[in-house]
Amino acid sequence: MVGNSGLLDIKWDNPATLAKAQNQLAENITRDKNRASIVIWSVGNETPVIDARTNFMRTLVKTARGLDSTRLISAALQVQHTNAQHRDGTTRIIDDPLGADLDVLGCNEYIGWYEGKPEDADKANWKSAYDKPLIMSEFGGSARAGLHGNPDVRFTEEWQEDLYKHQTAMLDRIPFLRGTSPWILMDFRSPRRLLPGIQDFYNRKGLVFRSGSKEESVLYSKEMV
Repeated sequence: MVGNSGLLDIKWDNPATLAKAQNQLAENITRDKNRASIVIWSVGNETPVIDARTNFMRTLVKTARGLDSTRLISAALQVQHTNAQHRDGTTRIIDDPLGADLDVLGCNEYIGWYEGKPEDADKANWKSAYDKPLIMSEFGGSARAGLHGNPDVRFTEEWQEDLYKHQTAMLDRIPFLRGTSPWILMDFRSPRRLLPGIQDFYNRKGLVFRSGSKEESVLYSKEMV
């Protein structure tokens, strides 16, 4: 999973940036620590693997533990697609150094959406450098509710359902996987989603459209639970 390029612009070695991040994290934990629904705190999402960032994030992990020692700590980590032992490109390896500091590993995968075709998930395998549980913190793809067609036509409900079938079958093969979080429950407004007649300024990855109608993939996802 390629991280957000804008995160490279963060001044990871700037003490003021770290202080602001610590303050935001403290405000979040102070506000929500008494909510029974929260079991894990996340300190980051798809941040680049560089030394300054890793030191920055490790400080946030310590901050979170100091504010709430009762909950697990996680982050959505970067994933390597190949290494010297797996040149076929079908193996994803979780070896982000931040993983050593976390209780639960997180990562995001979009095989068939941002990367390749849905059937590519059929030959994708996952390995981890850490003996820790993994939550797939994002996966899925977009569909316009009410748009129907062949499963190979993007943005149709049939395409999204087929994508989830391939992805959930792949997830079942990850031995250290302990949870999933499809991205996302409901379509939401996004000024960067410009495709006329399809996106219309909405992120269409939702399993439920804003009208409340359930899209096809959520029906399949319920069968997998």
